[in-house]
Amino acid sequence: MRKNLNAEHIEGRVYEHELAIKAVSNTASKNFGKEFIAGTLDIATDEEGLNVVQVHFTFVTETTSKGNKNSTYTALKKIIDEGKCWLTDGKDAATKVKIDTALALNDFFTQDDTHISVKQNEGGFVTIINELCAENERNTFMTDILITNVNHIDANPEKNIAADYVSVRGAVFNFKNDILPVEFVVKNPAGMKYFEDLDAAPSNPIYTKVWGRIVSESIEVQRTEESAFGEASVSTSKRNVKEWVITGTAKVPYDFGDEQVMTVDEVTKAMQDREVMLAERKKQNQEYRASKAASTSTPGAAPTATVASTGGFNF
Repeated sequence: MRKNLNAEHIEGRVYEHELAIKAVSNTASKNFGKEFIAGTLDIATDEEGLNVVQVHFTFVTETTSKGNKNSTYTALKKIIDEGKCWLTDGKDAATKVKIDTALALNDFFTQDDTHISVKQNEGGFVTIINELCAENERNTFMTDILITNVNHIDANPEKNIAADYVSVRGAVFNFKNDILPVEFVVKNPAGMKYFEDLDAAPSNPIYTKVWGRIVSESIEVQRTEESAFGEASVSTSKRNVKEWVITGTAKVPYDFGDEQVMTVDEVTKAMQDREVMLAERKKQNQEYRASKAASTSTPGAAPTATVASTGGFNF
C-alpha cells in the first residue's frame, strides 16, 4: 500500500488549554519516571473566536526518539509556563501558534460496551509565531480517502439541518497506514453533485484525494412555541458543530486495485487489524471496570481478526 496523505494545518490564537507536564507512573515501562506533556490545546482560527479547533496531545517528550531536542515539547512547555489564552487574557494578548498535525480517531467503549469513534486532531508539530496567515488557511485538511458511501441529506429545521448537504463516508489512513473510518460533508452544490455522481458503494469504492476546512463552532439555536394566548415561549440553546467540510477534490481518482496504489487485499488486512485492535481495547475496558469493582475477571481469549468480505467495505 502506498503512503497515504493525511495532513492538517491549524493556526490561530490559543483560546484555552488543558496541557500538563506528567511523569510515566508505570513501573514496568522502560520510560518509568520520564516526563512528558499531555492534554488539549484549543485554537481560535478566526478573528471572532467562533471557530475553535482542539488538538489532542498524548505523549510529548523533551527529546525525540533519536535523542534530539523536541521543539514541540519546548513550545508546549512555553504555553504552559507563560502562554496567554483568549478566554482569560483577551484576544490581543493570546499566544499565536501554528500546528501541523493529522486526523485521527479516538476509539473507546462505554460502560455498556458500546463502541464510540470520534474524529480528533492528534499531536503534530507546534510552533509559536508572531503573525498569522490568511484566515481561510488556518483550519485546513488534505487527505486521501477511500469512499464507500455518499448520501444526500435534506434540510430539516426541526433537526437543526439548515440546508441540504452530502455525507461522504469512507476511510482515511494514518502514517502507519492504519485504517480510520470517517465521515466528511460537502455543502457546495457543485461538489454535492460531483460526489453523488461518483456512484461510490462498498462494492465500488472510489479512492481519491480531498481537501477542505475543519469547522468547530458553537451554534445558538432558538425555538419558539406559540401560545393559545399572550406571548409565545422562546427558548435558546447551544449545540456544538464539528465537521470536516470538503471544498475540493482531485480531478482524477487514484487507480484503486493497482498494486502500486492500493489493493482489495491490503484494505481487507487493514480492516482485520482494526477489528483486532478494537477487540483488545474492549477487553481492556472490561478488565478495568472489573478491577475497579474489586471483582475477579477471567481473562478472555486473545482477540482474533474479523474477516472482511473481499470487495465489500462497510465503513
